[in-house]
Amino acid sequence: MIINKPNKNLLMTKKRLIKRLKWYYPTEKFHTYLTFPALLIYLLYSNSIKDSIFIAYGLVVCIIILYQGQLYWKLKLYSLIGKLINQEKYLEFFRKSKKINLVLMGLIPLFLIIQLMLQNWTFTNNKMLFWGVLANVFTILEYINYYHTQLMMDNKYDIEYLIRNKKLKRASLAKDLMENKI
Repeated sequence: MIINKPNKNLLMTKKRLIKRLKWYYPTEKFHTYLTFPALLIYLLYSNSIKDSIFIAYGLVVCIIILYQGQLYWKLKLYSLIGKLINQEKYLEFFRKSKKINLVLMGLIPLFLIIQLMLQNWTFTNNKMLFWGVLANVFTILEYINYYHTQLMMDNKYDIEYLIRNKKLKRASLAKDLMENKI
């Protein structure tokens, strides 16, 4: 009689992932609900609307994408520790969110044009425009990081993977959407 033993490396990987998600998910949640909204409120309080429309739009879209990311990591943690989740509901949520994100990011040039129109097409000494570009680029990178390719390298295993395979990993959410499971 052959007894299938669980793969020791797979168990260690699952334990390591659970341990990682127990700190990573709350960190993402913190940034979603506190860091980025506080930054947005501060910018709107300390700058005129005409100077901050572009950066505000980028931060709002970024918060939307961060919300999706922290929700995904929560669901991933729950599935790894055996908590029941409604996979069909959340997979559909992420598929719809991916499409909505594309529309929101497609509107970035429109908000840039609005910003420039409000400032009479002035580019000199316009630091808020510079920060707005950075906020919107960061938003696009967050979208890519969650829905396509993992851009974040925050542990030695990610770096080892990059060195070994000479390419970036497919994003975990992208894999789960392809495999139709969380």
